[in-house]
Amino acid sequence: MIFITAKFPVKPEHADAWPEISRDFTEKTNAEEGCLFFEWSRSLADPNTYVLIEAFRDDEAGGAHVQSEHFKRATAELPTYLARTPDIVNVKVDGWSKLGELAVEGE
Repeated sequence: MIFITAKFPVKPEHADAWPEISRDFTEKTNAEEGCLFFEWSRSLADPNTYVLIEAFRDDEAGGAHVQSEHFKRATAELPTYLARTPDIVNVKVDGWSKLGELAVEGE
């Protein structure tokens, strides 16, 4: 699995509208066959920052994502709304594991 997290510093005047601004890109990415998830959260520390977590099945799925028309359109259009280039971490992992410290009884 390819796991990616990115912090998007949105210009203050666009921060409240970011979910709508990024909606088409988000919906089309989530519809990709190899996309496991593509989800946004708003930072509690900075309301102008959105954190994106995304995962793709494998290198092939990740490659298909960056070659898609909606990815190309997003990389051309979304920077207009950003205060600076997003920070990103991209790693390959075996998948999710349980957080032992917060284990739920019966799992």
